Amino acid sequence: MEDCAICLDTVHERKTLKCSHSFCTACIDSVFKLKPACPICNTYYGEYTGNQPEGSMTDMRSCQRLPGFEHCGSIVIQYTFPAGTQGPEHPNPGKRYGSTSRTAFLPDSEEGEKVLKLLRKAFDRRLVFTVGRSVTTGLNNVITWNDIHHKTNIDGGPQSFGYPDPDYLSRVQEELCLKGVTPDD
Repeated sequence: MEDCAICLDTVHERKTLKCSHSFCTACIDSVFKLKPACPICNTYYGEYTGNQPEGSMTDMRSCQRLPGFEHCGSIVIQYTFPAGTQGPEHPNPGKRYGSTSRTAFLPDSEEGEKVLKLLRKAFDRRLVFTVGRSVTTGLNNVITWNDIHHKTNIDGGPQSFGYPDPDYLSRVQEELCLKGVTPDD
């Protein structure tokens, strides 16, 4: 008999998720109240919404080619956030955060277009950014990326957040999937 990964006891009233992991019904129901995701593989069930501040996401097409994607132009994504005050869902409610803008690049290809649609869905669900401590500057109470990697440079490779990076489009789709953002939902 299998043990429940949540309570570490024998599974009682087995509930098996679509991802094939099984738990005690009471255990998984209590976990889903906090986060609707499998505690083993992190597959989301339902729609997850983040705490990204109010902002905008726009995109445009460019004839600029990205290293590794010389057969097509590029998609330029512009994220813009005005300054604001942290809400109760942020680490320091009532504290101010400054404005910011970020630019990201995708190849203007079929797969790039697919990633753009997923990023739009993630942005609309408030998952792309958050307020917290910047990994790059060390500053607190700033708008930061929220574990969905973007290419913010045209070139320089992965070490410079640029292209070429042949696995980037598949990696970012995996990151989006972990946040419950898939083409199917």
